[in-house]
Amino acid sequence: MDGLCRKSAFLTSIFEEVTLTGSTNADLLARTVQGAPEGLWLRADAQDGGRGRLGRIWESPSGNLFASTIVRLRDTDPSPASLAFVTAVAVFDAVRQMAPQVPICVKWPNDILTPDGAKLCGVLLERASDAVVVGIGLNLVWHPQNLERKVTDLLTLGAMPPDAQTAVEIVAEVFARYLAIWRQSGAEVIVRHWEARAHPRGTALSAKLPDGEHLDGLYAGLNEDGALQLRLADGSIRAIHAADVFLI
Repeated sequence: MDGLCRKSAFLTSIFEEVTLTGSTNADLLARTVQGAPEGLWLRADAQDGGRGRLGRIWESPSGNLFASTIVRLRDTDPSPASLAFVTAVAVFDAVRQMAPQVPICVKWPNDILTPDGAKLCGVLLERASDAVVVGIGLNLVWHPQNLERKVTDLLTLGAMPPDAQTAVEIVAEVFARYLAIWRQSGAEVIVRHWEARAHPRGTALSAKLPDGEHLDGLYAGLNEDGALQLRLADGSIRAIHAADVFLI
């Protein structure tokens, strides 16, 4: 396993690179205990133990972006859960920089999709004491086949994506900007940024709740703390705080 540590010329982020690891999130979770600082980004050329939300396997061959960073929580910070929206907005803007011609949107809470629902990027947040590790998997040049859900990559969508190291530097710069907004202006401001990048209101969604309940409805925005507002068939609004959500 090779390693490289350097400071970016344009921000205070520190980048480390490895050829192969099990999971960049798992690596940084371990290192938070050792005092690893906020702003550290770990990028792997490939992972053999990558994972997504709800325990899903995240296939991680060389060529795509697999990276994680650390946020050290402060007493004055908004709810740590709202970092999911910080990340989604940051990745959305970063992808727009890399591939401005590719139409994308965000889906609750932090997936980046094409308008037809193909997943381009996934995010996994995990907490350890006063730290949150933010993991990002962005499909630059490859995507897995024969999954139950739609997936894609920037190359397939007609873009000429940057290499993975350039991509993580772009993401890190935008993430730092929105992290500062989150701390200075609060989660509600970030939530409104998220809404501006989401699929249109009235989009049909299906939500699978942690208890197994399935709900179908229409997207009606987010409330101030980021809960998904789902308009049901009877016209009522259901606030969704945890669920697996799909476009239908």
